[in-house]
Amino acid sequence: MELEDRVALVTGGAVRVGRTLGLTLAAHGAHVVINYHQSEEEAHALAEQITTQYGRTALAIRADVSQAAQVTAMFQAIEDKFGRLDLLVNNAAIFYHRRFADLGEEDFDVFINTNLKGVYLCSLAAARLMQRQGGGKIINLSDVAAEKAWPGYLLYCVSKAGVVALTRNLAAALAPAITVNAIAPGIVLPAEGLDQASWQQAAHKSLLKRAGTPEDVARALLFVIASDFMTGAVVTVDGGRAVV
Repeated sequence: MELEDRVALVTGGAVRVGRTLGLTLAAHGAHVVINYHQSEEEAHALAEQITTQYGRTALAIRADVSQAAQVTAMFQAIEDKFGRLDLLVNNAAIFYHRRFADLGEEDFDVFINTNLKGVYLCSLAAARLMQRQGGGKIINLSDVAAEKAWPGYLLYCVSKAGVVALTRNLAAALAPAITVNAIAPGIVLPAEGLDQASWQQAAHKSLLKRAGTPEDVARALLFVIASDFMTGAVVTVDGGRAVV
């Protein structure tokens, strides 16, 4: 897929890794829809930057991806504005530490609804639009946590493992017109509230003995977009953390 004048949606695209992904797509010629839930100011600032810096059309849309009605409204707005969607990047997710002893039902609902149900709802809506136009690409942000046991992040790990399973099943269900792949980053940005010493210790556990960057994830995204003979795959970008 060439990105020039294609339409891409990045969920959770206003801040952190999502922001870098949106800017990268715009730099390569795509029109970008920035989904946000709470980061309204950042989303609109990013849309303005994309328009000013790259001359691409950018649209900021508020939607809680765990709510079906809001997802439906977002995709209707995209269709009304552009008439198509070529690329969905399911990036929206939450990530925080919780001791096992403190876990409850609410934690389960929050992690699963945002990190997994949101990917499911957006993928369904995108696929229906892409099928009408003859094809497209869905790329999900998983995590190396999908293959790890981190008790302090139990539900995050479970939700990201679900994203991997969903990726593979969607790939089978939507082939051959729509490809579905995942990118599994390792340590690229510190979790909110993580102190510098803990961050450095975590980064040092990779084979490369350092943290990655959002730009590393963006380069992987471009690789997956360009790879037309790939579906149901998980591309790991973690400095070798997964094999330690």
